[in-house]
Amino acid sequence: MFDERYRAIDARDTRFDGQFVTAVSSTGIYCRPSCPARTPRREHVTFYRTSAAAHEAGYRACKRCLPEATPGTPEWDLRRDAVGRAMRLIADGVLDREGVDALGARLGYSTRHVHRMLVAELGAGPVALARARRAQTARSLLVGTDLPLADVAFAAGFGSVRQFNDTVREVFATRPSELRARARHRDRPGPRTRAAVPGTAVPVPAGPAVAAGPAAPAAPAEPAGSVPPVRLELALPVRQPFDAPGVLAFLAVRAVSGVEVAALDDPDRLRYARTLALPHGPGAVEVVATRQRDGGWRLGLLLELTSLSDVGTAVARVRRLLDLDADPLAVDAALAADPALAPLVAATPGVRVPGAVDPAELVVRAIVGQQISVAAARGHLARLVAVAGAPSVSTVPGLDRLFPTPEQVVRHVPAPVPGAAPDPARPLRLPGRQVAAVRAAAGALADGSLAVHVGSGPVELRERLVALPGIGPWTAAYVAMRVLGDPDAWLTGDVALVAGAVATGALPADLARPAAHRELAARAAGWAPWRSYAAMHLWQAAAG
Repeated sequence: MFDERYRAIDARDTRFDGQFVTAVSSTGIYCRPSCPARTPRREHVTFYRTSAAAHEAGYRACKRCLPEATPGTPEWDLRRDAVGRAMRLIADGVLDREGVDALGARLGYSTRHVHRMLVAELGAGPVALARARRAQTARSLLVGTDLPLADVAFAAGFGSVRQFNDTVREVFATRPSELRARARHRDRPGPRTRAAVPGTAVPVPAGPAVAAGPAAPAAPAEPAGSVPPVRLELALPVRQPFDAPGVLAFLAVRAVSGVEVAALDDPDRLRYARTLALPHGPGAVEVVATRQRDGGWRLGLLLELTSLSDVGTAVARVRRLLDLDADPLAVDAALAADPALAPLVAATPGVRVPGAVDPAELVVRAIVGQQISVAAARGHLARLVAVAGAPSVSTVPGLDRLFPTPEQVVRHVPAPVPGAAPDPARPLRLPGRQVAAVRAAAGALADGSLAVHVGSGPVELRERLVALPGIGPWTAAYVAMRVLGDPDAWLTGDVALVAGAVATGALPADLARPAAHRELAARAAGWAPWRSYAAMHLWQAAAG
């Protein structure tokens, strides 16, 4: 492992940025693998899997390569153990919001055992790992926005300005104001990513945002001039290649009116926006993907938040939604080894698996979408949002509702009555058994008997889901794929996967359906641990 990593830093290989850091004892700093500085001598090098471990060992971040400005590692989605689950929860801000005890409770271990596991595996405990996350958020806000330093401190999750100052000095060996000044001096002349302080508007690039899906009844009008109190524009680091058209089209075709809008008519500038419920109040996010001259994509993010304290959580959830921490080169290399998938990988490199910003929402959407078309599911969900979703305020046209909470779903979706004629005005005009499944899952989510979050174990999550009435293995695997970012989920029985496999020549066209599912599942075993990405390729192939 040491030799492989040393070769990577000697070659300045950008593929490994974010997956480990290089600490140099002779200088006392740690760097990203692609740092342009001279390669240090082997005896001076220690590799750490997280920047937090380097902090704990007394190293500070390199001012030249900025190791905190890289995408995250895909390791936490690949790992199905408690360490990977803990890192997903820490990235979502659970420790900052609820403390170490809550982190241990969600993992099912004592806080002492969680600390012991993380130190043994990663070289740092949960508090240090959360501190590194706050430092990374603070750095991005310092160099990418005009927020006052005190606002940066609280937006990054620090409890006080003093704690913020101390952490920045310890990690980056400089004061926050100096870190910002150096970044501005280094940037090329031209427009900067800007932030708005409360009460100040930030111009948003013009362009139509077209709501996807059938129109829903209009939400109650908001008071004139109502705007979210916090608006920020940030850049989202992403590993190339990145299939922006694929992941945004996947979200756009499933967009629910009032909650989501998308504009994909300009092939060089794609937009997707949605509302979301955050720990400190409702918010909205808009992602703008701009094609670069080299064919890659640059991602910008507009945040509209109730509180600055939700910046880190909102960014983390958007990153999960777009699968921005994936390692596309590793995925593409593995899948291209299969002759049937190789042309798909060559045509669409950097495929991503869309995630979810709200696990409970994804559960409801998955159940509603069982055994019906995407368009039909979108219609049912639009009616549900119009009836049960709370009004929301956004400057993005078309965003005026939050997706209903589990409690709101139970309250507004009537239970089916056997033998009685259904109400034609009901929000979910589905068979009674499917409505009952939605209500059962929403009720279990509301009372806490069903826990679905990014720290869930994939096997345990599937078992809990299929134990509920009306939920089968396909739905459970789909939820695991999108909520947990499980890279190796396989959706047994999916007819679109078979259609894609036939279109690519992976399966013969005359094979009967049961046999086709068995043969495809057997072939997919060779695509592990990237079967979720293979599924995305096959779905795209089935859609033509």
